[in-house]
Amino acid sequence: MAHRSLPDLWGTLGTADAVHGAYYLLMHALYAVFDGTDPLLVTRLPSVLATAAATAGVVLLGRRLASPGAGLLAGFAFALLPPVQQHAQEGRSYALVCALVVWATYLLVRAVAARDSVGLWCGYGALMLVACLLHEFAVLTLAAHALAVPLAARRRWRLAALPAIVVLAPVAVLSTRQSQQVAWIGHDIVAYVSFAATAAVALVCARALPHRAGPRTVDLRTLALALLIAPAALLMLLSVLQPLYVDRYVLYGNAGLALLIGAALHRLGRARWIRLAAAALVLALVPSTLHLRDTTSRVDDVTSIARTIQQLGEPGDGVLYMPLRRRVWSLPFPDAVSGLRDLALDRSPVASRTLYGTEVPASVIRARMLDMTRIVVVRDPAGQPVDAIAQEAVKRDVLAAYFEECRTREVRGARVTVYARPGAC
Repeated sequence: MAHRSLPDLWGTLGTADAVHGAYYLLMHALYAVFDGTDPLLVTRLPSVLATAAATAGVVLLGRRLASPGAGLLAGFAFALLPPVQQHAQEGRSYALVCALVVWATYLLVRAVAARDSVGLWCGYGALMLVACLLHEFAVLTLAAHALAVPLAARRRWRLAALPAIVVLAPVAVLSTRQSQQVAWIGHDIVAYVSFAATAAVALVCARALPHRAGPRTVDLRTLALALLIAPAALLMLLSVLQPLYVDRYVLYGNAGLALLIGAALHRLGRARWIRLAAAALVLALVPSTLHLRDTTSRVDDVTSIARTIQQLGEPGDGVLYMPLRRRVWSLPFPDAVSGLRDLALDRSPVASRTLYGTEVPASVIRARMLDMTRIVVVRDPAGQPVDAIAQEAVKRDVLAAYFEECRTREVRGARVTVYARPGAC
């Protein structure tokens, strides 16, 4: 998406992925500036730098709301949290959103305490606006801030937050018309239980802290709990209407958890059992830390999928993606399919201004398949639900009736299978 021309990118956002439009534009600019640089470095470095910035912001928040020691411990806790480590490596917008929310929260805390705070309130509003444009669920942070802002500062906070809401509104309306983009989200019981466990840890830490709110003071406990719980809880409530809760959408809530852990450790840290428990927890995170730096931690291994297609395919073979959205696996590596005929493709992703391209009618797919001797099929792992649309059904039916399976390679997140006419394997 980020490598498309601006007219093509703009046209695509009108039909798909508007929620990530600002991020694609940012990455488009970075690729233009750093043309010739390793594209994976350009893709992932912004998340690394954003996570470093977010960690610094957590330290400053802890220092201001509690003490220098609490801030330092909160920074260590934040950097060690597995979700934070994961998204520090991802070429996605979530680490950037997290950094913006953390620094917006820091400016909010300072603005509440300051007497001449127009600049701080403007900075807060600007950071929240950019965060919401990078991902619209950042707007849920405003619910957390509303709970933490003292009554005396509510009016100024509302004025500072208003631009983010006003500018985000048309993007939100457009994204609701693209709801198929989140149709894959289900009710993940494991995610809900994980959040409940995290919230329980946060509440235990909060009980160890004093209440320090005032007319010009934000209370650490209130702010941290609100930041962790309010956005996620709102997303879960919305999920009653349509499943929307995914933990990365509220990654910034981990800053609240880290603040509570850091402040609690600093307050209770003189106890020997607390120090031993903290050391044991850090050691327990080592396997997770190592796992997150391995391809097995990812949903799929796109590089290996592309390499497997190239190894199994022969010039003149057909290639089918089942379902069509799996065409995305080949897009970063066009050489892997350069000698293969995409039997279902009508218009490419760029030409059709879609994410995955458009496919010809089922009757045309059938005719093209019957013209082939060998077909390389790129599909989901076994056990995944199959799409019921006509194009996907005809792919399965023709393969079952006229072809036999020659060999299959299981790759992380995918299966690549060579089908041939009987006797041609």
